[in-house]
Amino acid sequence: MKIDCGQCHNPAGWNIDYETLKFDHKTTGFALEGTHARTDCKQCHSSLVFSDAPPANCASCHTDVHSMTVGDDCARCHNATSWLVANIPEIHEENGFPLIGAHGSLSCVECHNTSANLRFDRIGNDCINCHREDFMNTQNPNHQRAGFSTNCLECHNPLGHGWGTDAIAHDFFPLTQGHDIQDCNRCHTTGNFEDASPECVSCHLNDFQATRSPNHNALGFSTDCASCHTTAPGWNPANFVDHDAEFFPIYSGDHQGVWNDCVDCHTNPNNYAEYSCTNCHTNPETNHEHNGVSGYVYEDRACLACHPTGDADNTFDHSSTDFPLTGAHIGVECLECHTNGFQGTPTDCFACHEADYRASRNPNHSALGLSTDCASCHTTDPNWEPARFDVHNDYYALNGAHALIAEDCASCHHGDYNNTPNTCVGCHQTDYNQTTNPDHAASNFPTDCAGCHGESSWTPANFDHDMFYVLNGAHALIADECARCHVNNNYNNTPNTCVGCHQNDYNNTSNPNHASANFPTDCAS
Repeated sequence: MKIDCGQCHNPAGWNIDYETLKFDHKTTGFALEGTHARTDCKQCHSSLVFSDAPPANCASCHTDVHSMTVGDDCARCHNATSWLVANIPEIHEENGFPLIGAHGSLSCVECHNTSANLRFDRIGNDCINCHREDFMNTQNPNHQRAGFSTNCLECHNPLGHGWGTDAIAHDFFPLTQGHDIQDCNRCHTTGNFEDASPECVSCHLNDFQATRSPNHNALGFSTDCASCHTTAPGWNPANFVDHDAEFFPIYSGDHQGVWNDCVDCHTNPNNYAEYSCTNCHTNPETNHEHNGVSGYVYEDRACLACHPTGDADNTFDHSSTDFPLTGAHIGVECLECHTNGFQGTPTDCFACHEADYRASRNPNHSALGLSTDCASCHTTDPNWEPARFDVHNDYYALNGAHALIAEDCASCHHGDYNNTPNTCVGCHQTDYNQTTNPDHAASNFPTDCAGCHGESSWTPANFDHDMFYVLNGAHALIADECARCHVNNNYNNTPNTCVGCHQNDYNNTSNPNHASANFPTDCAS
């Protein structure tokens, strides 16, 4: 070593006084800092042959107690002042596993727990690498049975300091108020967490069916609890928002805020189709308020009929419905038609008048299969009259003169609609008997009037005389004067020879004299 001894030693002895040491170790390329500056030279330069100084790296002096699990660069974690590690969080963050939440307060060996305490083998960044035992032992819920992901971050908050529910991400079904329970098995009863339904009724069916005030099942309420309830414990407050639109306004109008419970109006908790107005609107004041009101009845359904919105000044205008009241309907009491309440009352005639229909005997509506639509024949005038029977042609066509008496039913039916004949003579027997030109009865004419007559009138008549005797020439001119040939209305013994009608003409002819000349009596010859 070619330096002045005085740079390290002094006259008092060979021991080195570090306070007066003048040798600058930086000139060797390895500055002495921290504990290195207070270390005896022989600890590094054991042979005191300084030309054989070890390489300026940690491993040349410091044995790797970590068994090469963290590399050979001591300065990566340690400094020259202390072996204590100050930047462990930064190192973990560089490795992709930041020490946050509960991980930030752990001892290294709680994760790096190999047999050699100073071995820090990389164990991987997956949760299950450390928490497999936690995963397998968890019973509420049983993670293994439920097939949960082994990625704890899917449910648990890495910033949290425990496994509790405050760290569970249940965003797919927010656990608010009454649902904020610690026991997962209360909802996930089968242990299968994938098949749990978010529908209210999947958990609350028993509550729904057991509820009696009101009876949800009997009234056909929606099984979507959220349509009326919040998640507040005890099912209250409840808000039956459909009540206003479908039944009666209680959340708006005059009844808003004047009731406390359903039973205020629905006094029978087993049947919410029943309601009571008179429970609150008592007498005698109600009667007094209705003095002079036509048709007033102190009865619950009558109240609703006139006050469907609950407004004291409101009266029901039936003309605003699909069934305006006309004729005999005007004077009918509401309850005669609205026998089962006012919602859903049918508007077809038969719904109210079935008994009238079946009791009708003249004509027998049921036997004839007449339409149950009363309006097809009747108006709303009282006593079912006048009536029109537009389908008469389905039974007997009214043409010609018959059409003129279509409204005068009695002229044919005479009050009996069941046994009216449909033959001509059934109605026209008197006409047949009284006809003298020709005398139909004496001549034994057919009683089928249509054989000779049209439907518009009795004349002109069309008798096919050619079937008996062809009317040609002068005979055709007197075709409508039957008595000229059929003397005394004798249609049965009328001769069909010329002389039978023309004997006088034959006898009186003088130029030439047919009789004296003995001419043939066959005029046609």
